Order: sequence, then structure tokens, then C-alpha cells
Amino acid sequence: MIELTRLNGQKLFVNCDLLKYAEASPDTVLTLLTGDKIVVRESCAEVVVLALAFRARILRMAWPDAADALGVLLPHFALTAPRKGSQP
Repeated sequence: MIELTRLNGQKLFVNCDLLKYAEASPDTVLTLLTGDKIVVRESCAEVVVLALAFRARILRMAWPDAADALGVLLPHFALTAPRKGSQP
């Protein structure tokens, strides 16, 4: 869960697995998979950073050696993945 702030200053925790999308209009409006909407003080970019940081923490707890494993795997994918606009 990520901690966000309502427009009135009240803190709330949002399950980032339920985030469907975030839009700035001009306040940040989060739409959940349930259809509920929440208006928060944080920008869309801040919500994304918080959600990614939360997921990274979960991954680090579940798979502590992930960074080393990904370091070995990523170069392989970079070499085999076709680049946009490149010829096969």
C-alpha cells in the first residue's frame, strides 16, 4: 500500500494493485478497478514513483538476489530484442 494525501490534508493508504489509472485534471484523480475515484495532492508522477517503489520493496523481500539475476538476464534480452525501426 502507498500513503497519499487527500486535498484536505488527510492521509490515506491506497492498495496500488487496485489503481486503474491516474489523471491530472488539474488535481490528481485516481480511478480504482472498483470504479471508485480518489482525489489526492500528489502528482501523477509521484503516485507512479510511490507505486514502483512499493513494488520494488516487495520484490526485494521476496527475491533478495533479483538484482544480480536481472543483471545477468538483461544483457541477453537487450541483444535479442528487436529494436524499433531496425531491420530483421
